[in-house]
Amino acid sequence: MHDQSFGLVNTQVKDRLKVRIYDSREAMGMAAAADIRAAMQELLAAKERIRMVFAAAPSQNECLEELVRSEGLDWSRVTAFHMDEYIGLPQAAPQRFGTFLSEKLFDRVSPGAVHLLDGLNDPDTECQRYGRLLAEAPIDIVVLGIGENGHIAFNDPPVADFDDPALVKPVELDETCRLQQVNDGCFASLDDVPKRALTLTIPALMSGTQLFCIVPGARKRHAVGRTLTGDISEACPASILRRHPDCTLYLDRDAYGEGLHD
Repeated sequence: MHDQSFGLVNTQVKDRLKVRIYDSREAMGMAAAADIRAAMQELLAAKERIRMVFAAAPSQNECLEELVRSEGLDWSRVTAFHMDEYIGLPQAAPQRFGTFLSEKLFDRVSPGAVHLLDGLNDPDTECQRYGRLLAEAPIDIVVLGIGENGHIAFNDPPVADFDDPALVKPVELDETCRLQQVNDGCFASLDDVPKRALTLTIPALMSGTQLFCIVPGARKRHAVGRTLTGDISEACPASILRRHPDCTLYLDRDAYGEGLHD
């Protein structure tokens, strides 16, 4: 899939999960974007429209920037979703995930349709609305990350459910998750981080035909270790990725930890 020009330094397979380690965060992002672009092109050659879900986090910056620069993609045939949103943040708040993805990607490539979660709507009503949109047709591609506590989307260990009956649900955010938002520079202090959010559930994320998981940085190393070598358990929600039939995990050296998982 790659050559050394992307700085690929190691590959592994953990259960069904394909793991690729790169020598830098930039190389990791470029490689992930190249694979996503190839998957999009293949799908768009075979069907009229494709449906994609995106994570909103600084960990995705390099990949998103490379996707914006990619040529030959007909974004007008893409229906885009995102995977989580804070409850109650004002429309103008820069930390809103819909705002992040609009600025980083959607406003720059103009997908044919963009469905944003509304964190100001009644949470249960919004979950039903967004769940109906997600259920209209299969999800082709999910672009996600892993949190410092092992979460995927906002499925933190206390609320993660591998067999969740819902597609979207309101959740209470655990302190490790909220602290990550401070570590990422999104909020000045823990008190500023909302305590509740809307999230796609784990079954909703796992329903995607192809998953591309992008995880840079030393602060993610513990979660990556648990994802790759621990039990497949809601105690580390990302461990479920080892059961997906087509998921690739992209890491830089800092996230992997040299020799930790050999």
